[in-house]
Amino acid sequence: MITFKQLEAIYWITELGSFAAAADRLNTTQSAISKRVQELEQQFSVEIFDRSKRTARLTEKGAEILHYAKSLLEERDNFIERVSSNQVLIRHFRIGVTELTAMTWLPQLVKEIKTEYPRVSIEPEVELSATLFDRLMDDTIDLIVIPDVFNDSRCVVTPLKAVENAWMCVPELDPGGETLSLEDLSNFTMLVQGTRSGTGLIYGRWLAEHNIIPSKTIYCESMLAQIGFTVSGLGVSYLPVPVTRQLVRDGRLKHLAMRGDLPNIRYAVLYRHDRSSSFKKRIADMAQQCCDFRTFFAESS
Repeated sequence: MITFKQLEAIYWITELGSFAAAADRLNTTQSAISKRVQELEQQFSVEIFDRSKRTARLTEKGAEILHYAKSLLEERDNFIERVSSNQVLIRHFRIGVTELTAMTWLPQLVKEIKTEYPRVSIEPEVELSATLFDRLMDDTIDLIVIPDVFNDSRCVVTPLKAVENAWMCVPELDPGGETLSLEDLSNFTMLVQGTRSGTGLIYGRWLAEHNIIPSKTIYCESMLAQIGFTVSGLGVSYLPVPVTRQLVRDGRLKHLAMRGDLPNIRYAVLYRHDRSSSFKKRIADMAQQCCDFRTFFAESS
């Protein structure tokens, strides 16, 4: 008799690359995971994993079994979602967000999910946009909230609010209230996010379209580091207006007077079409309701 535990073992060994990692993910022992695989192999007289390799690599027959295992597990999850009330639905939910969402409205979203689905285990992760998108495509994360920069037909996209950004620097670097052109930015050291950041990708394209080549560029993989570098006086940077408002009020940062505004950064919820469910759609709807970038760690209402 095939069991879902056996199918889960094969799925997670393949996803995580080892029997030990699958055991941790399924809250059991490595020997229990091995036994589940062996039982399935004996039942069908096939080898699912190539034991001659150092890593857990599927055989040709194993890859075929994995294909059906994914379908069966997905159908099981869909069945459970459809017949369970929100109050008793049990599942792990892996949500990925970038720094700005984590530091603003994520606490409110988590509260809403816990209220409606009290038995759902939320597993949040904070990464760069490109990393989160790759993980969504690899099926190691369920749903992501990132800048809306990936136009991919494989995803369901739910639009969220946009974030206003502005050029900022310490007061000492401000050229005395003079209104600057985009070309004037080339004279500054520019603090920017890299291309694995959704915001960095959008503004990198925007700078290229306007032929802006700064005299020096410092790349920051973290938005917090980008803010810190700017406050340290290392250069000028585009920063989110809502979360830097207090730094501007305190005189630690100053908006550069520019002739043109930066485009706003639109955020979105993404999840895979082939992993769509009523539960994920509901989470996306909640995200639309909770989305508010105006303050750090917005208090739950």
